[in-house]
Amino acid sequence: MPSAPTSARWSAITLFAMDVDGILTDGTVEIHSDGTESKRFSILDGMGLVTLRKHGIATAWISGRASGSTTVRATELKIPHLVQGRVDKITALKELAAELNLPAEQIVYMGDDDIDTPAIAWAGIGVTVADAMPSALAAADYVTTRPAGKGAVREVCEQILAAKGLTSHRH
Repeated sequence: MPSAPTSARWSAITLFAMDVDGILTDGTVEIHSDGTESKRFSILDGMGLVTLRKHGIATAWISGRASGSTTVRATELKIPHLVQGRVDKITALKELAAELNLPAEQIVYMGDDDIDTPAIAWAGIGVTVADAMPSALAAADYVTTRPAGKGAVREVCEQILAAKGLTSHRH
């Protein structure tokens, strides 16, 4: 892993894009006998993403599998860019970057699996969680101390906000 990203690199970020399963969740999916599924999302992560939106920082979820649970949570949090059913994460991320006219340096991408690795490596700041697959860990500029689905995304939100001199705390 290269040296940790500088404050200047974090302050340049205008888009925080991320995988869903294994990043916003602990990576498990509950499949019920009636065929429905459920996922657990952290309120801490949600608050961090809402705070980024309030400060004009865009967010995107890029998931390899389509899920009703993901759609519901993204809608609840007003995530402006939701891409599901795309295992070609790097292509999806580059398409979004082109659509938003953003260079890689203004993008954080956070993922945990082999299909995330090219996007982690391409983004201005690539992030993963401590229990990610080896390829993701090798490509990442930053590894969160908090686990997936339990504040890891919030940790990245706080890095971005702090570098921009903003805070998620209300006074």
